[in-house]
Amino acid sequence: MTTSPVLEVRSLAVELGGRLALHDIDLTVRTGELVALVGPNGAGKTTLLRTVLGLLSPHSGAVRLQDRPVDRARGVIGYVPQRHEFAWDFPLSVEKAVLTGRTRAVGWLRRPGRDDREAVCDALDRVGMTDLRHRPIGELSGGQRQRVLVARALALRPALLLLDEPFTGLDVPTQELLTALFRELRQEDKALLMTTHDLPAAADMATRLCLLNRTVIADGPPASLRDPEVWLRAFGVASSAQLLTSLGVTR
Repeated sequence: MTTSPVLEVRSLAVELGGRLALHDIDLTVRTGELVALVGPNGAGKTTLLRTVLGLLSPHSGAVRLQDRPVDRARGVIGYVPQRHEFAWDFPLSVEKAVLTGRTRAVGWLRRPGRDDREAVCDALDRVGMTDLRHRPIGELSGGQRQRVLVARALALRPALLLLDEPFTGLDVPTQELLTALFRELRQEDKALLMTTHDLPAAADMATRLCLLNRTVIADGPPASLRDPEVWLRAFGVASSAQLLTSLGVTR
């Protein structure tokens, strides 16, 4: 089956603080794919997401979304940040917090319309938060907060969903709910790009793994990445029995 590229990153380099945080990045994410970005802390995973979002400017290279430059296609991206990046002490209900995900579609001066309200209702339903839509966000548990962030991203009805460590610190029921949801979105021809430190979960649910350490070390279906040396090089270590055991890879 032929799938269409949603995200294309070509020869990308990103400079932070006078040094290259990323270089020679080539990555394509197509409809129906869930690509997991894995690598050590400081590898540039979040930097890559922020560049795709247009929050960071490339030093060189290009990022295109549905064959358009980022600044002309931001409305196709839903972004789920790490939970600490959201202002949970702001006096908003769950429903209104999810509605903020529609700001780009609604505009700053226009009141939300029927389509906006339907998009919010659909998003809340998909993450199992409809019954809590009037609850203040400051009263939510960690798992509920993560579901709000996912709903907020889905409310935009994006073609591409960016997920920054979506499973960190979650209870098992929320992990299972989100895992099932991400698989459903793939089947609906959404494209997903996820950073994660949970390597076994990434290998289980992703269609492709992209091993990143300032550049792409390897990229392919999980079953094809069985060479232990690739993993050790990606994580910048000479030997790590714990890393290889967690992946079921042996030397």
